[in-house]
Formats: sequence, C-alpha cells, structure tokens
Amino acid sequence: MQGFRKFGNLNLLNILNFLNFLNVPNKMNNDSSYRMQGFSFLPPVVKNLLILNALFFLADFTLKNLGFDLSDYLGLHYIRAEHYYPFQYLTYMFMHANFSHLFFNMFALWMFGYSLENLWGSKKFLFYYLLTGFGAGVIQTLAVGIDIMHVINEYGSVAGQHFMENSVTVGASGAVFGILLAFGWMFPNQMIYVYFFLPIKAKWFVIIYGLIELFAGISDTGGNVAHFAHLGGMLFGAALILIWRKQDRDRDNYRHFS
Repeated sequence: MQGFRKFGNLNLLNILNFLNFLNVPNKMNNDSSYRMQGFSFLPPVVKNLLILNALFFLADFTLKNLGFDLSDYLGLHYIRAEHYYPFQYLTYMFMHANFSHLFFNMFALWMFGYSLENLWGSKKFLFYYLLTGFGAGVIQTLAVGIDIMHVINEYGSVAGQHFMENSVTVGASGAVFGILLAFGWMFPNQMIYVYFFLPIKAKWFVIIYGLIELFAGISDTGGNVAHFAHLGGMLFGAALILIWRKQDRDRDNYRHFS
C-alpha cells in the first residue's frame, strides 16, 4: 500500500473563492453577553496567525529543497508512529501541503476570524482557535486509529505499520472549521453569497457543510482530506461556546442574586 498524507484541504475553500462576503456582520446573536470589542479588518491575532503560517510554509519550502521535510517532524503523526511527538498537536496546524492549501485556509481564517476576534477579544479568540485545532487533531487521531485497524484486517500487520508511519496530518483546516462554526453561531443571520449570487444564512451554511463533512468522513470520500479533523474542530468549538455561555449565565445569575 502507498503511504499518504492527510491534510485539511478545505472543500469549503473551493467555494470561498466565489463568496462575496466582505461586509462587517451586522446581525449578531441576541445574547447580550457578547459585544464588539472594537473593530479592525486585521486584528492582531488573525494578523499574527497569518504571518506565522506563512513563515512555517516558507521554512518548509526552503528545507524541502535541501532534502529535509519539516512535516515529518511538525506534522501530526499517529501516537504509535516513530516520528510522533506530543507537540505535533500544536505544530501540525501551522504546516500546509502546498500554496493553495495555505492560501485558502488563511483566506477563510481572515474572512471569518476577524469578526470573531473583534467580538470576543484577542485572548479569547486565540484560545478558541488553538483549542479547536487541538480538538481537530485528537479526533483525527481517533479516525486514523480506526483506519489502521481496517488496513491490518484487510492487508496484514506489515501494511498496517506502513500505513501508520505514513499517515501525517497537516493544515489549519480543523481550527478554521471551528472558526466557521463560531461565525455561524455568533452571526447566524449574516448572509453569505455563494458564487456571488446565491444567498444563504451563515447558520444554514454551517449546518449544511457540517453534514457534508460527516457524510464524506463516513463514506470515506475526498481522498486525502481529513474530514473528521474538520468535524473535530466544529465539535470542540461547539463545546467551548456552550461552556462559555453557561459561565456567562452563572455570572449573570450571581449578579442578580447578590
């Protein structure tokens, strides 16, 4: 069997090329706990994430020309693989397979991320981004483990070992899907224009795309696209937003009764 690399090559971002969505969101969630912290089209965390991802890509490109593949060390390997290191749950989201992979992920990060950072503030946004990226890696690890068992059952342990050693996940797509989930949650009625003319509310776009990813993951379509990493980013993002909302309600109740 041939080894492979899983990467979050967002199918979503083939669509984003045609999205006409450059307006500031004007219809927020009615939850009074959230208020804009100020406004910038390029807030600091989004800007620095764009820079860091570009620097990692340039370093990887340069070192590959010298015969050294940085993804072998910073991409996310399966936990029993020879080149697995725990820090890869952070570093994998800064590695990308090629320029288009990087460009579309960063375009989506900016497109949906700047509104969230303006809304939440930089520290909260950064925590959310990193946690959803980490969560995407965890879910992808579980998915790869299941794939390895299937390969062993079908082709034997040697093929399973080869598959495991060559399964590397790279890309910010899991975190970007977490950002997309949060955008649809915080700005549910904001219109997204697909192919410039097909309007759809953000909440429905998120739901539909989540279902597409679930179907693609279960049916194992999409080649080297890490569909379960995308779903993991959305799952961890939803859990974190629910936790934050519960904390806000508890805080409001405390103020009410104090």
